[in-house]
Amino acid sequence: MKSILEVGNLKSNGHYAFATIHQNTVYVSGQFAINPETREKEFGPIEEETLQALKNVEMIVEAAGSKKEKILRMTLYISDIELWDKVDAVYTEFFGEHQPARTVVPTNELHFGFKIEIDAISYI
Repeated sequence: MKSILEVGNLKSNGHYAFATIHQNTVYVSGQFAINPETREKEFGPIEEETLQALKNVEMIVEAAGSKKEKILRMTLYISDIELWDKVDAVYTEFFGEHQPARTVVPTNELHFGFKIEIDAISYI
């Protein structure tokens, strides 16, 4: 088992890895809309937060030796079910023809006040 604790300028602020690799499977921890260059939280419209969180997942799976087309499953936690259509539109454009298994979980609120958090499972 291997843990990825840093990706670019991003570093874990808690007791967790960005991803854990076990038997050629990559388990990505929940990602928010945090700018990987500045490490700043990027609050904004749900479309922008969704795209940045997806890009962060992609950056992490690439650091693990995978790519977004090898993502098998994702869980998207959204702060309001009314955001579903906007999230789905960004997600669809981001993945194109690739369609990982997916669960969308509406919540009351997410850490730091983000509107979305995304985790993933990929293979190498």
